[in-house]
Amino acid sequence: MHQKKSEIQIGKESTGISSDFNPKFNSNSIHHKQQNHSNPPIHNHNPKINKLKHSKSNYFPQFPKPSYLHSISLAALRRLRHRLRLILLLSLPFFYFLLSPPTHSFIFNFLSAFAFSAALFFSLSLKFKFKFKSTPSLPIVLTVQRWQRRRRERKEASTVVVLEVRVYSNGDVYEGEMKGGKCNGSGVYYYNMSGRYEGDWIDGKYDGFGVEIWSKGSRYKGMYRDGFRNGFGVYRFYTADVYAGQWFNGQCHGSGIHTSDDGGRFVGQFKWGVKHGLGHYHFRNGDTYAGEYCADKMHGFGVYCFANGHRYEGTWHEGKRQGLGMYTFRNGETQSGHWQNGVLDVPSTQNATFPVSPVGVNHSRVLNVVQEARRAAEKAYDVAKVDERVNRAVSAANRAANAARAAAAKAVQNEIHLNNESIRIPIL
Repeated sequence: MHQKKSEIQIGKESTGISSDFNPKFNSNSIHHKQQNHSNPPIHNHNPKINKLKHSKSNYFPQFPKPSYLHSISLAALRRLRHRLRLILLLSLPFFYFLLSPPTHSFIFNFLSAFAFSAALFFSLSLKFKFKFKSTPSLPIVLTVQRWQRRRRERKEASTVVVLEVRVYSNGDVYEGEMKGGKCNGSGVYYYNMSGRYEGDWIDGKYDGFGVEIWSKGSRYKGMYRDGFRNGFGVYRFYTADVYAGQWFNGQCHGSGIHTSDDGGRFVGQFKWGVKHGLGHYHFRNGDTYAGEYCADKMHGFGVYCFANGHRYEGTWHEGKRQGLGMYTFRNGETQSGHWQNGVLDVPSTQNATFPVSPVGVNHSRVLNVVQEARRAAEKAYDVAKVDERVNRAVSAANRAANAARAAAAKAVQNEIHLNNESIRIPIL
């Protein structure tokens, strides 16, 4: 997947409404309120409240104002609190000299002065709290509420899925759903002269089901995760090869079926894009192999059956007969022993006491290896089938691609409606 460097968003936001817009406070309602300022209510005689009303009526709804007697009582309580604090500070020295007995001890006088200073310092930091029911300051409360409302609206707007069309600096185009400035939902991404992707998105990455098409003719249908092919899917190469099975981080990994352009067919296990594990291969010329693979080659125990009726059962090394094994002709004759690079170099013998050659191989050892090769071939044919799971993934990918194309068409229509002009979208 191509990396996106920088992007230029074309057109406007699909919503067309700013997050700070409030339909309740439009220009008509503000003008109406300003016309009514010439005749304020009769019961509002407090100049502070009238000033507040004139300065905040454009931004805040009208709430019941505190009464005149209530505002006077609040001011009286504040003045009484300050007077009590002043009286307390002035009375502390008087109580100290009144209650302290006369003495001529220097230490006692020093400690008394220290205690008086500490008491005075404590009294300066003392705060009286009067508990009574009062209405908080109206402008502060409303400002906080409005700030919280705007913050909530901006947060909701950043998480709302919208339909957009975006053109990137490298020539790529995205059409579909977006969330928080990233591709999210269903959408179509057109790569500049290289292909396109149709399907599900999460946080700007392929995630879910989708269809990816390249300009050379390759095509993939299946599951994605974090931008990579992951799960079950089908990949059709431009060379006519087809792989259907499990994927991991963009590579064939797990059980799958690979069909070559020459007619060969492998069913078995893959690891990081190559045949690895148990599997069976049907060659174009009619030969078959069932057994173990390593790094895309026959390696380990396996059975190779030729189209002419011959058969080899034994060990393999990097695609060649090597080790102990037995070759059986179609007329029933056999050759067994140790093989090197596909050629029998040390025949086996039935006599373990007096072997024909000093480096001869006991035939019983060869038979044990043949049994292991046959068991490996049986396990290779018992590899779990993946056809049903692959078909379900392909069906889901087709549905996701259809939804992505529908979302892309709506995004283009919205863009045309907002800009009042046609937009040419490249179709690959």
